Amino acid sequence: MEDDALFSPPVVAASVAAGEGFPAPPPDAPLPVRMRPASLDELVGQDHLLAPGAPLRQLVGGASPPSVILWGPAGSGKTTIAHLVAGSTDRQFVAMTALNAGVKDVRAVIDDARARRRGGGAPTVLFIDEVHRFSKAQQDSLLAAVEDRTLTLLAATTENPYFSIISPLLSRCVLLTLHPLGNDEVRQLVRRALADQRGLAGAVTLADDAEDHLVRLAAGDVRKALTALEAAAAAATAAGRTDIDLATSERAVDTAAVRYDRDGDVHYDVISAFIKSMRGSDVDAALHYLARMVVAGEDPRFIARRMIIFASEDVGMADPTALQVATAAAHAVEHVGMPEVQLNLAQAVVHLATAPKSNAVITALGAALADVRAGRGGSVPRHLRDAHYQGAKRLGHGADYRDPHDSATGVVAAQYPPEDLVGMDYYCPTRHGAEREIAERVPRLRRVVRGVDPAPGEEPR
Repeated sequence: MEDDALFSPPVVAASVAAGEGFPAPPPDAPLPVRMRPASLDELVGQDHLLAPGAPLRQLVGGASPPSVILWGPAGSGKTTIAHLVAGSTDRQFVAMTALNAGVKDVRAVIDDARARRRGGGAPTVLFIDEVHRFSKAQQDSLLAAVEDRTLTLLAATTENPYFSIISPLLSRCVLLTLHPLGNDEVRQLVRRALADQRGLAGAVTLADDAEDHLVRLAAGDVRKALTALEAAAAAATAAGRTDIDLATSERAVDTAAVRYDRDGDVHYDVISAFIKSMRGSDVDAALHYLARMVVAGEDPRFIARRMIIFASEDVGMADPTALQVATAAAHAVEHVGMPEVQLNLAQAVVHLATAPKSNAVITALGAALADVRAGRGGSVPRHLRDAHYQGAKRLGHGADYRDPHDSATGVVAAQYPPEDLVGMDYYCPTRHGAEREIAERVPRLRRVVRGVDPAPGEEPR
């Protein structure tokens, strides 16, 4: 669920008169809504944004606030800040969500703000929730009004703005990054909700282990913690109790939602951590990131493809069976499917993470590709050219070719690379795992193939 989607701004642009802010929440509003801070002094967390003169304080109370983009995870306070801005005096506050608003809505707000400005009216603040969902054209429509301060833009996004916001708009705004709340901060807000008259007003108590459970599953999202607290309080009240124990809190929160967007930067962060954990041979961390992707609904084919690549890129010939295991896991994805195939994926992850590592294959390929792109190579030696078509032999194709199968050792002296690459060593095997034996064999093979007298006992095997 997107940030604050339970109580997001109106579906279309909705003006709020100067000084009125958002409508006061009704008594039956969700607990997270009722417990919104009424002032910056009640805001918990984001201390890095609350210093005197900081952009956030200017935005809430300053006479001429800058346009701001609020970037942070769900439950970090983006919509709360919008409420605080709406509650400040002498401003016309307009809220919309990018889920439903379009260019027409934006232009209507801009036209009204321009007319109000010319008439000496209150300045306009436009709040756009989930601004990352606006198209490029919709974001373009804001540029001129933000540039000449026809309005002050306050935009909220859970997605990396460097990916989701066009550069011209980003450059016209101050970017404020909100951090996930720490466990102590979430705990403070849970306790405030238990006691505050806007919240549960002391009607129930919360056991220490139940509180720990709610804080842990919230994972920095205070809205999630307060929603779970409200559900647990309702369950306890229905059972005729005034205390919330661990069992009650566990029933109220069955599964923690995983912060994961397949199209956003978190997707790339998790898969990056997954690959690097396997590369670092940390099997436990690799399994954790696999579990995060599985629970979040990541396409198992994507996971399997990345493991197939990893098997050659990071394990290589140190464990030649790694590619077979990864390919078998991909086959299982196609023929078994979820949820059972997660066992096959986990087995492959364990194999890849615990396997000896070598990047000699990708390094060798990279060096060969670099030479080809640089124009090195030249013609294929004549004795290696195709001699099967009519007239090829008259051109000398295949002449003097020596078949290794005719040699007792299976290896013969011959020139295989083009002239200007003779003696080039691309593949440099490590001494990790099964590649140790290859590292001992390759120099012997090169000596024979290149016609260098082998050292005593160095016949290829």
